[in-house]
Amino acid sequence: MSWQLDATPWISADAEWLIVGVPETFELTGSYASLDKALAGQMTRLKETGDLTGKLAETVALRGVQGIKARRLLFVGLGKGDQQTEAGLNKAFLTAIRQITSKTQQTVAVAIPSGLTSTPAAITRIIASALQISGEGQDLYRVERARYPLASAQLLADTGSDLTALRAAATEGTVIGDAVNLARELVNQPPSVLFPVSFAQRAEKVAAECGLKCEIFDEPRLRQERMNALLAVNQGSVQAPRVVVLEYNQAPAGSPTLTIVGKGVTFDSGGLSLKPTDSMLTMKCDMAGAATVLGTMQAIAKLKLPVHVRGLMGLVENMPSGSAFKLGDVMHARNGVTIENQNTDAEGRLVLADVLSYAVDQGTDCIVDLATLTGACVVALGEEVVGAFSNNQGWCDQLLGAAARMGEDTWQMPMWDHFNELIKSEIADIRNTGGRWGGAITAAKFLEKFVGGKPWVHLDIAGPAFAGSTKPHREGGGTGVMVKTLVELARTFKKP
Repeated sequence: MSWQLDATPWISADAEWLIVGVPETFELTGSYASLDKALAGQMTRLKETGDLTGKLAETVALRGVQGIKARRLLFVGLGKGDQQTEAGLNKAFLTAIRQITSKTQQTVAVAIPSGLTSTPAAITRIIASALQISGEGQDLYRVERARYPLASAQLLADTGSDLTALRAAATEGTVIGDAVNLARELVNQPPSVLFPVSFAQRAEKVAAECGLKCEIFDEPRLRQERMNALLAVNQGSVQAPRVVVLEYNQAPAGSPTLTIVGKGVTFDSGGLSLKPTDSMLTMKCDMAGAATVLGTMQAIAKLKLPVHVRGLMGLVENMPSGSAFKLGDVMHARNGVTIENQNTDAEGRLVLADVLSYAVDQGTDCIVDLATLTGACVVALGEEVVGAFSNNQGWCDQLLGAAARMGEDTWQMPMWDHFNELIKSEIADIRNTGGRWGGAITAAKFLEKFVGGKPWVHLDIAGPAFAGSTKPHREGGGTGVMVKTLVELARTFKKP
């Protein structure tokens, strides 16, 4: 999609659709007054009849309008002042633009509202991101698509605006939107298309396009690196495992290093601890953590952030077969910790264990890992909230602050030492399950054994990574959750 940004008056924008955001308790002054006059008082009448309220994400469409250059007009409510946050504005503009992208080759002009609690630059970034995300759906293999990219977009700034700053914000929003879409598309791909080797090939292609350093570990290299827990998970599959290591470094000398690690189980049957059919239907999404890492690394590179970041992805497939790892097996992880396997469906933590250990050995100052790790986190926090677990409050606060600024709901969970008792094993150092209670926490306590005391945050994205249904502001399927947060974290990264 091509876009441009200028100070064209709203009534002069030449597009199929003109989108105008309207806050609650709006006044018909300035550009709103000019638009109302061109529409022969239609805004006034809509306001008086209560049809145009400005309530968050509420839309009013006018077709065949006269008096303005655009052929159609769509009002979208921006809510009250306390709703005009990243999350609220994102919901509003996604809702509006998604109404347009159900048809092909649409052109749109979007007015950048002023006088809100968010800055014009922040709003411009939100709009640009929404323009990218709204045109991509999960219907990758449908003949008749339900969602289409826009042909072109025009962002309309107020007269006197700093157009250079707004164009930079729009570019940033476009890059972030593309990164979110990359993560979404990977999650939505079927497991026959996206498996460890093909995922690694895609990562290699992205790295080449963005100027990222890329290294891919094949099975002999994984054995050389002693990634025995990861290899155990994959041994029931005919697909070969991979680990991808991406690196971006445009930081000044002596700057700290951030490492982002993603779980990439491209399909999770549960192994010998086989999932029931209904629970397996969406298990193509079990690589969402790795998809988020790849999208984040693409965005960081395209934005040319002055940081040093590594992105690591552990890629396996968890399948039942005569060669599958078994309950009661003991694995020797990369860092020497022995693990008793008590459930082959608790496999993601085994994959992350070896990759986290490798990250520590490579030298890093801070770590974030992402994984669709536990159903227990979904039980605790629901399907819309990411669970955060950490060994360092200062580092966790940086992550939570980035998430809050980007409008991605994240909640910190406890990590008290007594949870360690639940993963003790009688035969090995630890076991890979802690029983029924506190399952999301015991999974995090398991991962903590492999971060070498480095400041670390584990993000359990099992709920928000895959949307079971479509909503006005959001497509079903992969969501690309936490890409925005991790890009913001990298931008503001400081060693705690």
